[in-house]
Amino acid sequence: VVARLIHANSRRKDKLFVALSPAAISDASIDTAFASAFEQAAGGTLFLDEIADLTPAMQARLLRVLQESTTRRDGDARVISSTTRNVKELVDNGSFRADLFYRLNVVPIRIPSLRERSVDVPALVQQFLKSLASDDGQIPAITSAAMAVLTSYTWPGNVRQLRNVIEWLIIMYPGKPILPDMLPAEMRQADSGEDGLLDNAAGLPLREARELFEKNYLTAQLRRFGGNISRTADFIGMERSALHRKLKSLGVESRHTDGSLGVPN
Repeated sequence: VVARLIHANSRRKDKLFVALSPAAISDASIDTAFASAFEQAAGGTLFLDEIADLTPAMQARLLRVLQESTTRRDGDARVISSTTRNVKELVDNGSFRADLFYRLNVVPIRIPSLRERSVDVPALVQQFLKSLASDDGQIPAITSAAMAVLTSYTWPGNVRQLRNVIEWLIIMYPGKPILPDMLPAEMRQADSGEDGLLDNAAGLPLREARELFEKNYLTAQLRRFGGNISRTADFIGMERSALHRKLKSLGVESRHTDGSLGVPN
């Protein structure tokens, strides 16, 4: 997504954006694949997806192509590469060529993991619901309780995992309201935490269960935003003054004297 945004907002936007994945090619076909990709991307952008998957032979061929492209007019393509792994560590242990790494690593861009930008989860959820559902009648309604679980989850598979979860919900519950117990099991278990929140709430009257959820939910959001009331209020969709009143009524402190967040004993 970021690579496409760079291309779309550059002087190369009228030329092609070409994506090439090393996992889809072999050592035997690498020369043809690179030559074809650079030719198509001339004047535009060539995106190399997950360069850490390049075999040693592929690394050597790519380095040679990059060196040769600087002397050919038809080789004028912006090269953007991506990886989910620490390539510098691969260089240090000898599994990735240092000369290729420094050739590619001219302007590094770090994309924070989804757990580091959970504020983006609601917007991503809505985007995936619209893009993945065949029609509006198939779009499930994500309840606030389910959205709280989605925003609190650590997402080890990042945005792709979120996309898969939303696609699964569309298939399993088309057009239905999504409650926390309808989410994948691993997410429900993560949400219940060490205190078994969902299990405990199941044995309480509705009012007490709601208060228990609100305490845990608001504590988690405050912790996420470092105790910042304004940012927390913006994220959960409440007025700052209303959030203060809610925290006071639930007995939730925005910040303890030791800097920790949570519900006072």
